[in-house]
Amino acid sequence: MMEKRKICFVVTSPFTLTVFMLKHLAALAEEFSVTVICNVSGAPEVTLELDRQIRLFDLRIERKISPWRDLLALIALLQIFRREAFFVVHTITPKAGLLAQVAAYLAGVPNRIHTFTGQVWVTQRGLGKTLLRKIDRFYAACATRILVDSPSQRDFLVEQGVLARNQGAVLGQGSISGVDIHRFAPNPRMRREIRTRGGIPENAVVFLYLGRLKRDKGVLDLARSFAAHGRNHPNSWLVVVGPDEEQLSAALREYCAAVSNRVLLFGYTATPEHYMAAADILCLPSYREGFGSVILEAAACNLPSIASRIFGITDAVVDGQTGCLHEAGNIEEITRLLDRFAESKSIREAMGANARQRSLQEFSGERLTGELVAYYRDMLSTN
Repeated sequence: MMEKRKICFVVTSPFTLTVFMLKHLAALAEEFSVTVICNVSGAPEVTLELDRQIRLFDLRIERKISPWRDLLALIALLQIFRREAFFVVHTITPKAGLLAQVAAYLAGVPNRIHTFTGQVWVTQRGLGKTLLRKIDRFYAACATRILVDSPSQRDFLVEQGVLARNQGAVLGQGSISGVDIHRFAPNPRMRREIRTRGGIPENAVVFLYLGRLKRDKGVLDLARSFAAHGRNHPNSWLVVVGPDEEQLSAALREYCAAVSNRVLLFGYTATPEHYMAAADILCLPSYREGFGSVILEAAACNLPSIASRIFGITDAVVDGQTGCLHEAGNIEEITRLLDRFAESKSIREAMGANARQRSLQEFSGERLTGELVAYYRDMLSTN
């Protein structure tokens, strides 16, 4: 029997691994010898979720800049790559991309792939933005192949000089993992349960924000818009779900003080599909996204979206058909869209049905996994 070719995935956070990669890795492990390198400190359950055929190396790769630890991680990666002689090293997330692409280049790994899923520097200014953009361009140059999780993001990276015009492939229609269409689906029982738990009337119109609470996600813009909208729409509720990474809860509550009895804040959840089942419209007023996978997950639950007209999101929402787009940061425009969706059940239902159909047909997780496996087969057949 021919020995399986060895491939290695490097990610910074176990969150990336468990949320986006598990099914991809399991499918690849049927044809290749798969290793994962990740900082699993504090998340030992990751080892239980991986297929038994997949090896896991625990390596402390910090998300933030840490010169000494970054150097140690680079040296450790170089040693692992030289010892293991991988045929492919595939990186996801910026810090993993920088350290592992450089190490793989120095170790002579013949196939080096990086997947771009969004750029932290998009909303920054000045020297910091220039430096981070150049770093992205540097490790992209170390790679032999580039994947990007949306067509509009690829165009943006070319426009910014991070990628050359002939660089960057998109799997299928976009997204890094697709949607688990069995997990994300309408659920009347859970809709009733979540609404009862939150004291939300059965006939209320529920707007949902689901994601990290950060300024560049536009969550405070949504709070200001909902405050204006909620004064004239007593049947509207806002549910905010996600970890508060920048301590924005107090500001959010302050903006919504006049309608605070109809604003619910929840922290991190491992079951976002439950809150999607309870909602009517997803809101993502973000200033930067790689793709906006949450939009497709919500779409599979029959939710239309109100979201920013920025790269990444424009691939996830068909404006006027599966949701509506607005200028990022435009409070008045967001408010008008909240009004429109709250006042028309027919619009909510029609766009929700369109969104679900598109999510199932074009963005299922099975389809994306198949695209990635086919990409690997095609690449390795030419080597």
